[in-house]
Parts: sequence; C-alpha cells; structure tokens
Amino acid sequence: MTEWPVLKSYEGKQLRRIALPLGGVGTGTVSLGGRGNLQDWAIMNTPAVGYTPTSGKIPGLRNTGPFFALYTEKQNGDRACILLESALDPEVFEASEGSREPNHGLPRFRAGRFDAAYPAAQIHFFDDSIPLKVSLKAFNPLIPGDADKSGYPAAVLTYVLKNDGDEDVNASICSTMLNIAGQDGREFVSDWRWDGGIDFRGNRGAVNEIVEKDGLCGIRMSCSGRARRSAAWGDFSISTDAVDATGATGAIDSGDDAEISFRTSWAQKSWGDSLLDFWDDFSEDGRLSPRSSRNGTGRMASMAVKQTIPAGESREIRFYLSWYFPNRETWHPLSYKSFGRLRYLWHGRIGNYYCRSFSNSWDAAVKLKEELPRLEQMSLRFVDSFLKADLPDAVKEAALFNISTLRTQTCFRSRSGYFYGWEGIHDGAGSCMGSCTHVWNYEQTTPFLFGELARSMREVEFLHSTRRNGHMRFRTHLPMWLNRLNRGVAAADGQMGTIMKAYREWQLCGDDSFLIKIWPAVKRALAFCWLPGGWDADRDGVMEGCQHNTMDVEYYGPTPQMQGWYLGALRAAEEMAGYLEDRSF
Repeated sequence: MTEWPVLKSYEGKQLRRIALPLGGVGTGTVSLGGRGNLQDWAIMNTPAVGYTPTSGKIPGLRNTGPFFALYTEKQNGDRACILLESALDPEVFEASEGSREPNHGLPRFRAGRFDAAYPAAQIHFFDDSIPLKVSLKAFNPLIPGDADKSGYPAAVLTYVLKNDGDEDVNASICSTMLNIAGQDGREFVSDWRWDGGIDFRGNRGAVNEIVEKDGLCGIRMSCSGRARRSAAWGDFSISTDAVDATGATGAIDSGDDAEISFRTSWAQKSWGDSLLDFWDDFSEDGRLSPRSSRNGTGRMASMAVKQTIPAGESREIRFYLSWYFPNRETWHPLSYKSFGRLRYLWHGRIGNYYCRSFSNSWDAAVKLKEELPRLEQMSLRFVDSFLKADLPDAVKEAALFNISTLRTQTCFRSRSGYFYGWEGIHDGAGSCMGSCTHVWNYEQTTPFLFGELARSMREVEFLHSTRRNGHMRFRTHLPMWLNRLNRGVAAADGQMGTIMKAYREWQLCGDDSFLIKIWPAVKRALAFCWLPGGWDADRDGVMEGCQHNTMDVEYYGPTPQMQGWYLGALRAAEEMAGYLEDRSF
C-alpha cells in the first residue's frame, strides 16, 4: 500500500471549516468536507459553494443527502452500522430547529482527523465501538505538464478497512446518492428551502440504472425530463471496481468474498420512514433489498459492497464518482448590460473540453480506472517532490493547496480547448468575467504547472481580443465573435502584463512557433502605447496618458505601478524582437 504524503492535519472544530475540492482541471468539483461528507456540488457548469443536494421536504426522506455508511458484523453476531463521517460539531445545532446538516439523525464516528497534501486527502475515523480501523483516501489525478490527465471529471474515494483483531469481520460499505441530474447548480440559489432542500421541478424524469461492464459495477443517474440542449442536461455515476462485472442484476457475487447489492430507488413512505426503511434493511446484514417507488424517493439510489476482512489484514473498497455535463454556457450576461439586446445572444453554449474525451460519466470512470495506478503514482510523486523543497510549511501550504482553484468553477475549458477564468466566484455565480488581464497578471500556478493552458490564454488575448490598432480587451467576451462588436476599455497594467506573460510562456515552452504565431499582435499591443493621446504618446518611456488599471480607477500622469508594467513589457518585447531578428521594431 503506497504511503500518501501529509503536509497538514486538521482535527476538532477545524473539521467544520475545511473542504478539499475533488475534480479535474476545467471539470468542476465535489468537495470532501472535513468530516468525510460530500459538499459543494459544483459539477453542473456553475459555482455551487454551500450546495449539498438534499431531499428537503420530500415525504419519507427529511433532509437526506449523499452519504457513505459502514456495516460490520463480528463472528459472535455483534453488529454495528454507522455513517462514514466524524461527529457533528454541536455548534451546528440551532435552538429552534436543531441541525440543518444533511443526514443529521444518523450515527457517526466519535472523532476524525483530516490529513491533507493537495490533491491527496486522508480521513481517519475513530470509534472504539467499531471493530475495524477505518480511513478514507480521496484524490483526483494532478500531473503537472499534462492538463488532460489532470482533467478527469471524477473523484476517487478509497475506504481502507483494517482488522487488528484476532477474528474475521464481515464489512459492507454503502454509497447513497441523490439524483440531481437536470437540477442546474444555479437553481439552488433561488429554490433553497428552510431545511436545506431544493426544488426538484427540473428533476422530473429521474432515471437510476444499474450498469455492470468494463470492470465496474454501479449506478448511472440521469434525467429524461430535461432537453438535451439544457445546461442542466447530463449524468453522473457512482461505481466500484470491487468485483468484476457479471451481467447480473440486483446482487453480484464475484466468488472472491465480495458482493454488491443495489437499490435504484427507496421505498415511498412518510415522515422519515423511507430513510428508516433503508437503515433497517442495510443494518440487518449489510445487503440491500430492492424497492420500487414513485415520485420523490425514486431519486435516491444506493449500492453496497460487502466483504470479509480477515484477522490481521486490511482491504480497500474503491468508489468512483464521475460526471458528464456537456452544455456549459458563456459568461452570465446580466451584469453587463452595455450590449443592449445583444446581451441575450451572449448566453449561449460553449461546451466543455472534457466532453471531447468521454461519452458519458460511466465512460469517464472506466478510462480513469484503466490508468489509475500510474496516475496515482505520478500525482503522489509530484506532491512528494514539492514537499521536499527547502521552504517553510506555511509557504508550501499556500502554494500547494491553492492549486485547487484551477479545478473549481473559477476556471473552465471550452470545447475548443481554450482556458478561461473568472476573477473569482461567489457561492452561486462567477465574479467578474473575461479572464481579466490585470487580475490574471497576479497568477503564477497555471504557466508553471500547465503551460499549455497558459499559452491558450495568450492566444485568446492576442489573436481574438486585440484589435488592429493594438487595443486589447482586458475582459474577453464569449462567444468569441462578440469581441469585435464593442470597443470597451483597455487596461494599461493588464495589457502590458500580457506582453510580459507572452515572453514568459515562450521561455517556459521553448516553442518558437508559439512566439511567431502571436508576435504580430504582441507588437501591435505594445505600439498601442504610442498612439496620439495614448499612454506614452511622446515615446519617452514614461506612461502619462489616462491609464485604466486593476484598482478600477483611471490614473493620470506617471505612477510607479503602471510604469513598472510598462518597462517590463518594453524589456520583454526587446528580447522577443531580438530573437526573431525584428530589427526595425
């Protein structure tokens, strides 16, 4: 068993405040909460911080959300059933309504510890009443220099069960998921209920199907009630490689002391009894009995993997959570009304790059499984190498953990492969569109880890957002043709910084064809400073004209801030011109 690196550990009240995003570059994420819960389901093309899909007031469920549960049975018949999460912080309870946390009525481990070294997370669960030592290892491949292998729309969750006793223990891990396909992540903002639930008007026609092929078994969730062109159309899957597929349904016995059982829906009952029916069934023997249902409870589906853990040994049970939501839309238009009626055309689809590699969520899980040992090894090698650096731990933490931003909804890749980013994100919406040039001047992770993505940003800026006179939009509009319709404002620091970044990207990749491709636009962008009435109209090397900048104001006259960017751009352009033997420039 490969030892996973640890940079920082969290316990106690810290567990309430932390979460590690799991997902690929440009795919969105599901976050692993400090207790072992799944939260912040931002997989449907929009930010969704704080969004944990729950049943709300659906009869019989009472605020049930996604969870994993553990069943154990000793040889003497002693049984236990517990949620695979550590205890809730008492501060989450409210005097009037009690806890609003999903699944708050289920038993949990007494304590936990979260060990992190992004993208690797380990949670160790502690409870003396459970006859096994239990931990969770979760990650998504992160391989510098390979954006595609770092871009799987999936999370890998591996539960490690260790038996230090002197007798065998039967154990079963059950994954329960709520079908939210067709429920656009944005909708939780307007349809949020008092009890944390969501309105499932967009989720009519939920389909949960058992799939057993390509070495995986699991449940694929989709929705027939949404048009294929909708931004909420797509599917996600929960699967396991614990046993080989046999083509059976209901329950699978591999002959290797492992068994899988399913429920594609829960019993339709009232006042929390649907949850009670599930818990009574699973806690009896670690297996699931099928149920038929209509309406709300049909959105719940469960899969249990049962194994024997021999005395003195350990076993791993691995799950893949994967998704496929291809209809990404452009920047939201409502904050930018200067286009008048054209703003309604702005809200079109640009797609997702990852959907070029996978046909659906199941396909993504299968392809990840095929390469998992190598991808895990390469990801851990990167983290191990970084942690050996002679830097303070606080610096390592700041640098390593913030890589996760590339995988949240702050960033995305259109189907064409171009990489874009907001300035940041609110809980349910992006903040400040357009890969803002002066804000992205500050960012260094992308060029040094994924140069291909940084170069794509430079191509967008110079080949699509720079006019013939050198005027560069500091916010790129989508679809791309909109950049030709409105002049907008040029940002002095953003435009000069982009010239410096073009030099940086060329130096890092060593690809002359990249430099040759963008060089004519780079020259125009710098020469824009020298136009009459421009930033340096008298060409004395000092910016004096009206300079819009990252402070969201206009500077007039020389300032050290703008001057530094200008001198840097001049120096970078000098190097590029000299290399290309562009003597006149």
